[in-house]
Amino acid sequence: QVQVVESGGGLVQAGGSLRLSCSASGFAFDDYAMGWFRQRPGKKREGVSCISWSGGSTYYADSVQGRFTISRDNAKKTLYLQMNSVKPEDTATYSCAAARAEVCSSDFDRPEYNIWGQGTQVTVSS
Repeated sequence: QVQVVESGGGLVQAGGSLRLSCSASGFAFDDYAMGWFRQRPGKKREGVSCISWSGGSTYYADSVQGRFTISRDNAKKTLYLQMNSVKPEDTATYSCAAARAEVCSSDFDRPEYNIWGQGTQVTVSS
């Protein structure tokens, strides 16, 4: 079964840290660029970060640049998002997604992400 499953969400105080994981199965993980997306309450889904299939290139939304770090372990078929110095405005449902492409882009609209997880909730208290 082709799927990605997120974990690691929860409640964290502002200024704290959290690490999200995304476990992939049913497809050749290292042939896919991967991305993290989030949907904040009352907002449209937005791209947070993405990483090429080799891990050699990454992109970040301006709002998380310098605070979040994306990484992947192809041997473990797992994607990560290290979230540091979190803010209340980072409260959202975070989802990972896979795209059959070598690289991703900073606008997060390309390539087409066609494998999506259910999401994990992150709540940052002030």
